[in-house]
Amino acid sequence: MDLKKYIAEIENFPVDGVLFRDITPLMQDGKAFREACDALIAFALEVGAEVIVGPESRGFIFGCPVAYALGIGFVPIRKPGKLPRKTESIAYDLEYGSNELHIHADAIKPGQKVLIIDDLLATGGTVKATIDLVERLGGEVVGCEFFNELMELKGRDLLKGYKIKSIIQYD
Repeated sequence: MDLKKYIAEIENFPVDGVLFRDITPLMQDGKAFREACDALIAFALEVGAEVIVGPESRGFIFGCPVAYALGIGFVPIRKPGKLPRKTESIAYDLEYGSNELHIHADAIKPGQKVLIIDDLLATGGTVKATIDLVERLGGEVVGCEFFNELMELKGRDLLKGYKIKSIIQYD
C-alpha cells in the first residue's frame, strides 16, 4: 500500500514557507492506519522495546497502538503544565521556534529498553530532547522511529549513534 497517498500537503502551515504533511487522512482510513502501525510494530519487536515513549501529541497517535499491540507500557512526553506529578524537563529548539518537554520523573526504570516513536523526523530537536530526558532517567534508547522523515532537514545528523527507522521519507 502506498501510504504517501494518505498524507495531505498543506502549504504555509503553521507558518509561511513550511509545507506541512498532515497525517489525519491516514488516520481516517482504517486499513492505511493499520498498515502504518504494523510497520512501526515490526521495528519495535526488532529492537526489543520494553516501553514506548512518545512526544506530544502525534507521538501518542502512533506510539499508543504500538505499545498496546506489544503489551508494553507507553510513556507520554508532554509540554509544560500537562503532567500532574513530579517531572524532569528540558528546553529545546524547533524548526521554527523553541519549546520545553516534560516526563514524569518515575516514568522510566533504569536500564529499561526504550523506543521513541513520533510522527515526524525533521530537524531532530524534539526527539533529541526526548532522548536526553529518557537517558537522564536511566533508560536505554534502543531506537527512534518515525512515520514521516524530511530528509533535507538532516534530523538524523543530530541522532548519530541511535537506530533510526522511518516509514516514509521525503527528499
